[in-house]
Amino acid sequence: MSLSEIAPLLGLNLLAITVIMTLLTRLAVRWGDVSFIDGVWPLGMLFLALITFPRTDGDPVRKGLILWLVGVWAIRLGWHLLKRWREHGADRRYTAILEGQARKGWSFRRTAFLFVFLPQGALAWLNSLPAQLGQIAYAPPIGWIGWTGAVIVVIGIAFESIGDSQLAAFKKDPANKGQVMDRGLWRYTRHPNYFGDACVWWGLWLIAAETGWVGIVSIVGPLFLTFTLTKWSGIGITEKAIRSSRPGYEDYIRRTSAFIPWPPKKG
Repeated sequence: MSLSEIAPLLGLNLLAITVIMTLLTRLAVRWGDVSFIDGVWPLGMLFLALITFPRTDGDPVRKGLILWLVGVWAIRLGWHLLKRWREHGADRRYTAILEGQARKGWSFRRTAFLFVFLPQGALAWLNSLPAQLGQIAYAPPIGWIGWTGAVIVVIGIAFESIGDSQLAAFKKDPANKGQVMDRGLWRYTRHPNYFGDACVWWGLWLIAAETGWVGIVSIVGPLFLTFTLTKWSGIGITEKAIRSSRPGYEDYIRRTSAFIPWPPKKG
């Protein structure tokens, strides 16, 4: 598939996710809450992989593997985040955005679309480039690089799932209220869920990269996702909120790796 054929494929995918986000904005207006976008976001990436599948002529094994791995990751994470939203309600991050723009005279609908749903749709499209471009080239058949990527994806899903499960169990115990979760995987990284996400998409990039230049350029996706998780809207925003409510969190920061799992520092 040539560049002139790839551009329309990606362009139509971007248009499709924009339409989905426009419809979700209407739903958010009806509910008066945008926080469900966190759970919808991984499902949006699965949606992009799905609509790419019938429009590409890549290796059926590679395409099936990509779709299966993205599906497991997206459905597990989407269900987890949507369940959390239902249990805890509106996310204060989004509430702050909506209230801030409301003071400037912006409507709920306008703020929700331009500051929440439209950016999330664009990010889903960008971050999922390996799942889109990895389905294009037919040759070569999937080899050791691709299967290595698949193993990394599985490790990432497992790492993220175990971390989420450990945190949920910790929060259910009333004795842990106000305490810092520093057990299990959280002993080695302050954000095992973010690290797991990064592993998933770097693994998918390896599967895509085996196809040649088309797959290799999809590295933009995992690079931007890693930047987002570590430098932009991930660790920074999450820890800013935790620091004000967890007295021992500063000490936890000093002794525990922020992202990549590593033995904690002594003392």
